[in-house]
Amino acid sequence: MKTIATFILVLFIGVAAQAKETTQEVKVATVEMGIVTDIVVNQEVSFEKATEVARLYRRSNAKVKKALSFTTKRNRPKMA
Repeated sequence: MKTIATFILVLFIGVAAQAKETTQEVKVATVEMGIVTDIVVNQEVSFEKATEVARLYRRSNAKVKKALSFTTKRNRPKMA
């Protein structure tokens, strides 16, 4: 009896799910745009010398090497 009731419930839910009305597709209004062919050629480019200061470190990768050389408890050798 329990099997029959479960089967009827599943069948009812399946039929109800298929009986829903589907909405019609809504068409989207498109916008047509042309291609711009005007090209501006007279652009002035100026190269100015700028004095910038760069910092120099004695060890270039000190922080990176320190971060990569970390150890965990599992890396330590165990006593036999």
